[in-house]
Amino acid sequence: MNQEHIQNGNGEDNGATPSNILTTRQGHPITDNQSSRTVGNRGPVTLENYQLLEKISHFDRERIPERVVHARGAGAHGVFEAYGTVGGEPIAKYTRAKLFQQKGKQTPVFVRFSTVIHGGHSPETLRDPRGFAVKFYTEDGNWDMVGNNLKVFFIRDAMKFPDLVHAFKPDPVHNRQDGQRIFDFISNTPEAMHMITFLFSPWGIPANYRQMQGSGVNTYKWVNADGEAVLVKYHWEPLQGIKNLTQAQAEEIQGKNFNHATQDLYDAIKEGNYPQWELCVQIMSDDDHPELDFDPLDDTKIWPTEQFPFLPVGKMTLNKNPENYFAEVEQSAFGTGVLVDGLDFSDDKMLQGRTFSYSDTQRYRVGTNYLQLPINSPKKHVATNQRDGQMTYHVDGAKNQNPHVNYEPSTLNGLKEAPKAGKDYEPEYHAKLVRQKIDRQNNFKQAGERYRAHEEWEREDLITNLVNTLAPVEKHIQDKMIELFTQCDADYGRRVAEGLKQASQHTSPGPIGSTKSEEAVEQAERESKEAKPY
Repeated sequence: MNQEHIQNGNGEDNGATPSNILTTRQGHPITDNQSSRTVGNRGPVTLENYQLLEKISHFDRERIPERVVHARGAGAHGVFEAYGTVGGEPIAKYTRAKLFQQKGKQTPVFVRFSTVIHGGHSPETLRDPRGFAVKFYTEDGNWDMVGNNLKVFFIRDAMKFPDLVHAFKPDPVHNRQDGQRIFDFISNTPEAMHMITFLFSPWGIPANYRQMQGSGVNTYKWVNADGEAVLVKYHWEPLQGIKNLTQAQAEEIQGKNFNHATQDLYDAIKEGNYPQWELCVQIMSDDDHPELDFDPLDDTKIWPTEQFPFLPVGKMTLNKNPENYFAEVEQSAFGTGVLVDGLDFSDDKMLQGRTFSYSDTQRYRVGTNYLQLPINSPKKHVATNQRDGQMTYHVDGAKNQNPHVNYEPSTLNGLKEAPKAGKDYEPEYHAKLVRQKIDRQNNFKQAGERYRAHEEWEREDLITNLVNTLAPVEKHIQDKMIELFTQCDADYGRRVAEGLKQASQHTSPGPIGSTKSEEAVEQAERESKEAKPY
């Protein structure tokens, strides 16, 4: 049989049109793709131009709504290999999640890296947190680990998330990112000081995606077969090493290539230099931990590694580039609520809010049935009683299921509940229903520790970037920020205050960290030359 024959929707050769012949989406061969059907060769065009209407209407819809955050992204396929142990003990002591149990067990993954605030075609050199989202296609269904490159976040309650994003997004009037808006919000949000001390340092501009850490940021739980739970935090450590950029280095790269991180990841995988990350966890007993000076569920805090060490549990290798960016990277959809048996939620306020938001935005952005797309669908049989909705193309049911039964329970051969893999974890709560902030906020201690942990060249870049962004801001906001920096570390506040005194009054607001001052640019270039790589 002619190898040029195409296949129909059932995968059967229909013996008709050769595969190199242009057709419509209905499979109709196109004999003229150059001219619309018109009344005479000058027109007008007639309405029955089905081929034209289908072609143009599909073109009109070639883009789905851009993500509100994490719009600019790159992705790759790979595999996660489990170590089978944690801290020298069988991992089953802490979790019954199947993907971790056996040494050498491999699970397919898809990873999407992204910038957070800026749009889909923005430069990858801008100062911004980076998203680090991993979809594990496990035997128990999908698990999405949705995180960022930095280990903390700006806020600890999802109620504030829309305001945070609005403050960092472009101004609704002049459509430019504005340092005044950013620091107006931050000056009234002292819990953000830890994140700000990361973001405005070189850690705010990773050199590429391969040499970037990842973190789940939020606190989760692991549950074992006996229904016993522990708190966990997830960390991806790049085996390629960590590398960040100063503002001057980023601006130099941006002038030549604003897709540098996407290109770097794609080229490395294409050349067989497969990037790898080791997955580490921190484990803590599931209680309030009054001995700590912070709440362990607070996502603006880092768990100290001397008390809660990083424990390796597996390794991820990215070894395959997407075949189609839109179908795989753009339509990929993640959610913090996508957990498998043995993994659970903690009471982290931000995690609770994110869990609703992520899946809700995917239904809006991609569609009701986004989970039927190949990049998002589990690599196992799916059987649900969910039906219909936009773009449904198959029913998620069992082969022997009564097609008349789309409900449960039923005695008419419908779907049945699965047996439990272990005991449920059943926490008890003895508290009033309130609207209150957490007790142990401690907004400045870890921010000061982070400032002092920076190397001197990182502190210099941090101060320069803060001064350049704060220089055009109204003085009462500057004064408030100096007060907050000083509460983190006296030297921190002093250097920002001195920098603002010396800053040019002609500095115009722009992307965070940037400046129009020639003196500041020369200073940043000198720092870049003196900076040692990670």
